[in-house]
Amino acid sequence: MTLLEAIDVRVSRRTYKPEPLTESDAWKIQAALDEYAQPRMRMALAEANLKASYGLFSGVRNSILLLARDGDPTAKERLGYFGELVVLRAAAMGLGTCWMGMYDKSACPVALAEDEYLVLAINVGYVEAPRGKEKLLHGVVKRKTKSVEQLSVTDSAPPDWFVAGVRAAQKAPSAVNRQPVTFAYQNGAVTAAVKGYDGSYEAIDLGIAKAHFALAAGGTWEWGNGGAFTKGAQG
Repeated sequence: MTLLEAIDVRVSRRTYKPEPLTESDAWKIQAALDEYAQPRMRMALAEANLKASYGLFSGVRNSILLLARDGDPTAKERLGYFGELVVLRAAAMGLGTCWMGMYDKSACPVALAEDEYLVLAINVGYVEAPRGKEKLLHGVVKRKTKSVEQLSVTDSAPPDWFVAGVRAAQKAPSAVNRQPVTFAYQNGAVTAAVKGYDGSYEAIDLGIAKAHFALAAGGTWEWGNGGAFTKGAQG
């Protein structure tokens, strides 16, 4: 399964089997973290269950910790981008995942550098078919998905690859399912931005949406709110 195909099968999971990743699966996840390593940010796999303040997770045994260094305005966006690529790799392996932004950050299970901080985490593990409250939540989220027209602004008929990118971004997870990222095709140029951007969780959402778009459209992004997209090889 490709990462693009994984977009269609991946859903947020809150209920996990209470068992840690096998050595083999942990190695595969770690290999993905190593592949997507970036300056002034890191992703670390830990056998840990960070406590969510809203109490909707159960059975979590492994989390991917997303850590950034002070003073880097692109770190959160890059964590969103490359963190989502890891999430899709996990989905292709048949694992369940969920981005988690509300937890006790003081309980970080790995040692931090002096200028390093925990941004958020991604739960990862083994799951069964969703049922009960989790199944209901999936239905609610699906009904709230914005349309392609709501997620894009164009001044002329866009190329098919732009539409494909927006459709992939339509399926990207975001904080409280706000889907704040808008993709623009204007004067032949493509950009992605969040209105009223303040660099908090919106930066994560921007990175995640850019990752989905790049996988479908084929190309690379400039970092930052309003960053431009360059059509080319698969992102």
